[in-house]
Amino acid sequence: MKKLLLRNLNDNRGFTFLEIMIVVLIMGILSAIIGVNILGGAKQAKENAARIQIKNLESALILFKTTCGFFPSTEQGLEALVSPPTAGKECKGYPEGGFLGKEEVPEDSWHNPYQYEYPGSHGKSYDIWTEGDEDNPKTIGNWKEKDDK
Repeated sequence: MKKLLLRNLNDNRGFTFLEIMIVVLIMGILSAIIGVNILGGAKQAKENAARIQIKNLESALILFKTTCGFFPSTEQGLEALVSPPTAGKECKGYPEGGFLGKEEVPEDSWHNPYQYEYPGSHGKSYDIWTEGDEDNPKTIGNWKEKDDK
């Protein structure tokens, strides 16, 4: 038994250079595949976050109309959701803290302001959208695109 143990301890066979290189190559390929999937997922996550934020802004606009009796004009913009409009129609009963409960209108996922237009030109009372950024120049709005399902 002692001879068997000593023989196993003295057996210093390791991996060959070729075996190590094959493992490193496989790990590199797997890292590239996983990296591409993660980056693609981040892009989709930003688009989904923008869609959710647009829905939140729509809810605040509906609350604004219910309270004030009108939608903010294009000139008043989404800023009317965080502070009383200073131009155009006056909103009687404007709540303290605004309609978003924030001091400023949130930015889109790419740190750009959301765009707002009243009246809307896509079959809704108003349009809210973002253009994405130079790396993801995709318009995401509160209207349904022809290719959306």
